[in-house]
Amino acid sequence: MGGQAKGKKKTKPKRKDTRPNTDAGFVGLSPQERMKLRVHEKAKKKTAEKYSVLQLLEKTEECMDSFDFEMAGLFCQRALDVESTNLQALDMQGHICSELGDTQKAKGAFLHAVELSPDEGHSKYLYLGQIHTGQEAVNYYTKGIQVLLSTLDKRAQTTAQAGAAAQPDEDTELPTAKDVCVAYCSMAEIYLTDLCMEEGAADKCKEFIERGLQYHHDNPEALQLMASYLFSTERNQEGKEYLLKSVGVWLPAQKQSAASFSTEEDMQDEIPPYESRVTTAKLLIESEEFEMAVDVLEGLLDEDDEVVQVWYLSGWVCYLQLEKAKEQQEREGREVTEEETEEWNALKEAARSYLTNATKLYSKLGCDDQPMLEHVEQLLGDLGGALEGDEGDQVLDEDYEPCSDDEEDNAEAPMDH
Repeated sequence: MGGQAKGKKKTKPKRKDTRPNTDAGFVGLSPQERMKLRVHEKAKKKTAEKYSVLQLLEKTEECMDSFDFEMAGLFCQRALDVESTNLQALDMQGHICSELGDTQKAKGAFLHAVELSPDEGHSKYLYLGQIHTGQEAVNYYTKGIQVLLSTLDKRAQTTAQAGAAAQPDEDTELPTAKDVCVAYCSMAEIYLTDLCMEEGAADKCKEFIERGLQYHHDNPEALQLMASYLFSTERNQEGKEYLLKSVGVWLPAQKQSAASFSTEEDMQDEIPPYESRVTTAKLLIESEEFEMAVDVLEGLLDEDDEVVQVWYLSGWVCYLQLEKAKEQQEREGREVTEEETEEWNALKEAARSYLTNATKLYSKLGCDDQPMLEHVEQLLGDLGGALEGDEGDQVLDEDYEPCSDDEEDNAEAPMDH
C-alpha cells in the first residue's frame, strides 16, 4: 500500500488587528510630506488640548480688529483644525482670505459654509456675489437677500412675542435694513454694468434700487445709484435731485468731522467709501455743481493725497469754474473787474497746481490711463503749461511706493470728455 497521506497543517485564524492605522493617510506621500503631516497632526492635538475653539475665535477677532490679518488667519486655521465645520470660523476665514487677496481660498471657505448651512448667514452669499459676475452674481445676491429678509422676519416675530425687552442671540448674525438696501443696490449695479445689454436691464436696475430705498430711504449710495441710473437714461434733472439728496446726507457730517478733527466711528460710518465719493465728484461736475464738487474733492485729498484721479478732477473742476466765469462775463457784455481778474488768476493757478501734481503722481505710480493723461496735458496746454520747480512739488512724497497692478486695475475709470 502506498504511504499514508500527509496530514494537512492546521492554520490558526489570524487575529484581527484592532490598532488604529496611523499611516492610512500617508499612502503615496514622500517621507518629507509624511513628517510634515505628522507634525501638523501633533500641533492640532496640542492646540485642541490647550485652547477651545471659542478662545481661538476670540483671538482671531482681536487680530482682525487690529487689522493683523496674517495672524488672524493663523488663529482661524487652528480653530478649523479642531472643528472643521464651525460656521463662524469658516465665515472669518473667508473674510480674512479676502483681505489678504486670496480670493480662491475665500471662495472655498464661503462655499463650504453654504453646504453646511444654506439657509442661515447672509454674508457668505453677498461675498460670493461680489466675486462672481453676471447672472451667477445675481443668483448669489438673490439668495443672500432671501436669508436676510427671513432673519429680519424671525427677529420681528420674536420681538413681538416677547416684547421690546427681548434680546437677540449674540452668536447669530444681526442683519439690518441697511444690509438689505446694499444688497439690492449691488444687484442693480450688475444691470448697469455686466448685464446692461440684457433685455429689460434698465427696468430691473430701477426696480432693485427702488426696493433698496424702501428698506433704507436715505442711504447715500442708493440715492447716488439712482442718480447714475437717471443720468444714463437722460433724465438729468431728476438725477440731479437724487444726487444732491445723496450728498446732503453725508457731506455736512464730513465737513463737521474735518473741522473738529473728529474720528467718531458713528460719523465715519455715515460717509460713503472713497471710491463712491470719487464717483460723487464726477457726477457733481457733470451736473455743474462745481462748489460742492470742490468740497468733496478736498475731503478726498485730505484722506488720501496719492490718488491721481482726484488730483485730475480737482484741476478739471477749477478749469471749468474759470471757463464758466469767463462765459458769464462775456454774456453780460461788460468789462472785467479787478476782483474778477484776481479770482480768475487764482482759479488758473489752482488748476495748474492740481494738474501738475496729477502728472507727477501719474509717473510715480506708473499708471496706465492714457485718456486721462491726454486730457490733463490738454488742460495744462490751455492754462499755460505745468508749474515748474518747487511750485509743482507740494504734495509728492519721494518715499512713496507705487501701488500694485491689481489696485490700478480696480481704480475708477476717467470721466468722459
